[in-house]
Amino acid sequence: MYYNVPVVGKVHWIGVNDRRKRLFENIWPLDRGVSYNSYLIVDDKTALIDTIEDRAAGNYVERIETLLNGRSLDYLIINHMEPDHSGEIKEIFNHFKGVKLVGNAKTFKMVEAYWGIKDNLVQVDDGDTLDLGHHRLKFVMTPWVHWPETMMTYDQTEQILFSGDAFGSFGALDGGIFDDEINFDFFEDEMCRYYSNIVGKYSNMVQKAFTKLKGIPVKVVASTHGPVWRSNPSKVIELYDRWSRYEAEEGVVIIFASMYGNTEDIADYIGRKIAENGVKNIRIHDVSRTHISHLINEIWKYRGLVLGSCAYNSEMFPLMEQLTRELTHMGIKNKKLALFGSYSWNGGGVKNLLKFAEEAKLELVAEPAEIYGKPNAEKLQQFDELAKKIAESVKL
Repeated sequence: MYYNVPVVGKVHWIGVNDRRKRLFENIWPLDRGVSYNSYLIVDDKTALIDTIEDRAAGNYVERIETLLNGRSLDYLIINHMEPDHSGEIKEIFNHFKGVKLVGNAKTFKMVEAYWGIKDNLVQVDDGDTLDLGHHRLKFVMTPWVHWPETMMTYDQTEQILFSGDAFGSFGALDGGIFDDEINFDFFEDEMCRYYSNIVGKYSNMVQKAFTKLKGIPVKVVASTHGPVWRSNPSKVIELYDRWSRYEAEEGVVIIFASMYGNTEDIADYIGRKIAENGVKNIRIHDVSRTHISHLINEIWKYRGLVLGSCAYNSEMFPLMEQLTRELTHMGIKNKKLALFGSYSWNGGGVKNLLKFAEEAKLELVAEPAEIYGKPNAEKLQQFDELAKKIAESVKL
């Protein structure tokens, strides 16, 4: 990267794009890359807010030096210690002699564990401030959004919220860095996928963070991933608020596991009957073809969830089992659920889906339905009531 971008006044974006990494956290597909955003404030005192992943660093240090123009770096503020943001801490610490690291008690345990740094530490807590001259920074502890040490830095002067991973998104910044420079239709889906995959499990902690931030005027939201929100920051704040309260759109996601097409035929039949009952947003996915990242994103967006599995060695299909395990781990809530399946000898698909529903504490809106053998017109009629009830349950 060969450019830095002014955000407002003395605040500069010095992020990078990563289009080489295929999987975020080695799990979640990066179909369109990802950005790592870092920020530099050049005031009477200078402060770098978060760094970037070391493997994407390139000429990162040189870009900082260009903006400093011969001055020293006084502070490195660490909002989040995940390696895609802390990857250059050791390089910054060694290169800019005397730089002070600013973080909380949990931050510094990780700093020592990752980088062996024990000196030049400035520990802060909720409400503490740091005066840079023109800029006055206030620190807000936001644990578990989405690591235990996470915090946010609020620039009281320019009303910028340096939010760490909160309000972030998948997707590289293809030229446009600010919300008024991009087509948000692309980023909204990638932002929801990022939220549901990375942050969603900690939605209750996101709501606690909102409580702490209530009443604070925010003109710019500067996250560590995705666009910088300078024109309409309330939009991204409202989206995160809605997602973290598990509010969803009218619609149904049908996800099936099928070895020889029988359970898929049932899924298509249910989808058609739901449409006949007046629901327009219907998404049907094969659990063996659609990555779990995209399945979770779809589930997060819509109120209705219909899961169907063939039997596999007297259990549910392994990839459906993986999905249900992840949904349980994430603590998915506020979904209207229906279950279906098919089997050839001993069953197991629906039986184990029922165990998932009980463990996840999700509301079943209809009796589960299951077919022995191959579907036909007569056998499929038992799914009419299931489709009707799931359609009725999701209408707003």
